[in-house]
Amino acid sequence: MYKENWINILEKGVLILCILLFAILTSCQNGQKDKGRILIIVSNTEYMDAAKEYFAGNNLWEVAPPYHVFISHGYDVDFVSPTGDKVPFSMNPIGISSYTIKYEGFNDKVESSLKPSEVDFKKYKAVFIGGGYGPLFDVANNENLLSLIASIYENNGVVGGCGHGPGAFANVKLSSDEYMVNEKRVTGFPNSTEVTKNWAKQGTLLPATVEDELRKNGAIFQSKSDLNDKHDVVVEERIVSTMFLPSSAIVAKEMIRIIEN
Repeated sequence: MYKENWINILEKGVLILCILLFAILTSCQNGQKDKGRILIIVSNTEYMDAAKEYFAGNNLWEVAPPYHVFISHGYDVDFVSPTGDKVPFSMNPIGISSYTIKYEGFNDKVESSLKPSEVDFKKYKAVFIGGGYGPLFDVANNENLLSLIASIYENNGVVGGCGHGPGAFANVKLSSDEYMVNEKRVTGFPNSTEVTKNWAKQGTLLPATVEDELRKNGAIFQSKSDLNDKHDVVVEERIVSTMFLPSSAIVAKEMIRIIEN
């Protein structure tokens, strides 16, 4: 009888412990879900030229690492593109890109990206645009996407970009009819590097270069000579930008810091 009582007490204790553990885990998960949503804008443009020799698309290494940072900090992430559905990516999945594809649902998201009409800006605390040349072709001139960025920004949201991504948000106009980047320090893929690379035939296949678009719309473009290191992240109010892909994850981390502070 004594032994049976202790067994019953032990079983009840284990049951209570399991219930408490489940409650704690559920509470943590709910807490993460309550942190909000972040929008990533991607391109549907696969090639820059009719002969399909020059790939445009989206650069995996500039999108997957920020996605991982957002997810691992408890934010839900949605992808939106000009036409929705699947979007083209370049670069092989290695390192954190492989991890986020395998374990964090990256492919499911990018293969069913939202259309601009399906996005409610009020749901998002931030918006990010990575590189690859694609965004310069179909995001930079898409009024619906530019309007989404403006609305998120004016709703106290954060805007981030890496590489050619800042060239895509260079044309965002606010309700004041002023460009969002006007008189703000912003960086992105610089002309000095663009003209030395054959990725877009020294930039000749592009509708415009990142640096030219930002300068044209009043941004205080940060060139390599303005930065301590070419991989520095530039933070100006609620706009976060960097020139090159190695710092894409740091852009995401800085965006989260601004959101949470």
